[in-house]
Amino acid sequence: MRRVPIPERPDWRLHAARAGFTFHTFDGAPYWDESAYYAFSLAEIEDAIEAPSAALHDLCLAFVDRAVRDAAILASLRIPEHAWDAIRASWDRRDPSLYGRFDFSYGGDGPAKLLEYNADTPTALYESAVFQWLWLEDGLARGRLPAGADQFNTLHEALVARLAAVAPPEGVAFAGFPDAPEDRGTLAYLQDCALQAGRAAPFLPVEAIGLDRDGRFVDAAGAPIGCLFKLYPWEWMFADPFGRAVGSATTRFLEPPWKAVLSNKGLLAHLWAMAPGHPNLLPTFFEEDPAKAALGRSFVKKPLYGREGANVLIVRDGAVAARDEGPYGGEGYVRQALAALPDFAGRRALVGSWMVGDRPAGLCVRESDGLITTDRARFVPHLIAP
Repeated sequence: MRRVPIPERPDWRLHAARAGFTFHTFDGAPYWDESAYYAFSLAEIEDAIEAPSAALHDLCLAFVDRAVRDAAILASLRIPEHAWDAIRASWDRRDPSLYGRFDFSYGGDGPAKLLEYNADTPTALYESAVFQWLWLEDGLARGRLPAGADQFNTLHEALVARLAAVAPPEGVAFAGFPDAPEDRGTLAYLQDCALQAGRAAPFLPVEAIGLDRDGRFVDAAGAPIGCLFKLYPWEWMFADPFGRAVGSATTRFLEPPWKAVLSNKGLLAHLWAMAPGHPNLLPTFFEEDPAKAALGRSFVKKPLYGREGANVLIVRDGAVAARDEGPYGGEGYVRQALAALPDFAGRRALVGSWMVGDRPAGLCVRESDGLITTDRARFVPHLIAP
């Protein structure tokens, strides 16, 4: 894994506009950054990212099967008790999932270490699946990138095929916040994938979702929603007044309620307990577990429910190395062994490995200037070196 500086294309914003990539810049700062790329060897992709992702996903599913039958586990994840039956029923039905993203600390030497599993509402999807690929094709056509370079990226084809396989014939409503550019861009892309899969795919503002007298989730016109993809976390939905209706409603969800078990940092402590010494896991313990002392004076403290690095604390040799503020932490924390992100000339790279259904399907790299990857991280494209 190498970081390769390269002049950005002078006309890349024109390409972005043509491709509908509208959120490439946040508050004047770049989000899409093609002033460099990351070059991986094929062995790094296959052996260090793809194979471990598949193995960890299998381990995660084994954990879900255990968790839904163990109240103590669900309680440890701070999932409200009123949601347990809905989670258990969705797993027993084997309600299908759509996608997720493992985030790894990986720099090309040693095994990738799992930092977290974004199993419910990951973004960075469109730029991973489409614009990153267009960047590769254009770079090859212009001779800017090494001839024969490839990319670990079957995301688009996998998403279309997955939606064709799991979305009902009547289609899927895609819900989110219309004024959040990145979320709206992610939803627009998934809507397009669903259309390519032959399914209707209307957008539905979260605020427009209602509950009728029969306990059915309905759209703004009062029509029952048969299948709903929501870019709205399960922990938020379970905390909402209508969250208690999830189990009894006829609506099916993408992602299904059982994904709430995986989109929780407590997962990391349970995985370590299930597979201590796993080469791709970091020792992790709940904050109230005395065993956390085994981590010594260097660790990362993460809220059970947290996003984009908020409320993460990094301690190195007993001193605070980094801290990010935020609204999370009320449900508790886990303490994870420190696996600092690799440093490429002052830039910290986080490797994201995409899953579609049960199969690895692509990769993304985001860079931060600090130790914590936040919502200000930059998306840097990658290639597989010939």
